[in-house]
Amino acid sequence: MSKASRNKQAAREKIARLRAEQARLRRRRILVTSTATAAVVLAVVAGIILAVTGGGSGAVSGATSGPSLAPLSTLGALQPAPAPGATGPEGVPVPAAAPLAGLAMAATGRPVDQISCQASEQTLFHIHAHLAIFVNGKARQVPAAIGVPGAQTQQTADGPFIATGTCFYWLHTHAADGIIHIESPVQRAYTLGDFFDEWGQPLGPAQVGPAAGRVVALYDGKVYRGNPRNIPLTAHAQIQLDVGNPLIAPEPVGFPAGL
Repeated sequence: MSKASRNKQAAREKIARLRAEQARLRRRRILVTSTATAAVVLAVVAGIILAVTGGGSGAVSGATSGPSLAPLSTLGALQPAPAPGATGPEGVPVPAAAPLAGLAMAATGRPVDQISCQASEQTLFHIHAHLAIFVNGKARQVPAAIGVPGAQTQQTADGPFIATGTCFYWLHTHAADGIIHIESPVQRAYTLGDFFDEWGQPLGPAQVGPAAGRVVALYDGKVYRGNPRNIPLTAHAQIQLDVGNPLIAPEPVGFPAGL
């Protein structure tokens, strides 16, 4: 190969090396720029999250969260719960007491709080909760047939049971044992306020049905902080409402198979 040819070959190789180095530098600049951009984006997202959640110290406003609860000890001394009563037709004790209120004001078929009354029970979403009520330390029954207009009573060896009715609201009671049946065609959040609205009875921090006075609500053995209307009806929730004094220590009930 002549000297001129060798010079041309060397020049081409030099140009190729320069182009390769330039390409490498371009890739490096792109990588650095992309990394920096990603870091900025992540920082912005993190800032938004912190701003919305208050730095992680509280729940997002309007988001679904668990109830606000306090230890039972914050109430001081509690009076022991009375004898639970005889076991009813659902395998749960029925308080030996008068009902808190009757059914004269209960819903008769029209939708209540977007809860319908249908010819048969809906079981796509099917859970149960228990409600106990005490007024000035005395037990009160949650009557059977709440949420069952035109209820037909069936007598059993363990007491009366509501077997049928004109229709069934998605929240209803079959016996006077405090078991609230949540049987719905849709899975959604239901509250104690929805149940009382079906019952046609007021519920708030100073009122439970016809009983007026300071209301202390207990939820799964802890003190519920907030309006008792907002207490969630969740699977096997143990809910207690105490109106006035003395306050009664919670006595959880067992949920038999099928409840």
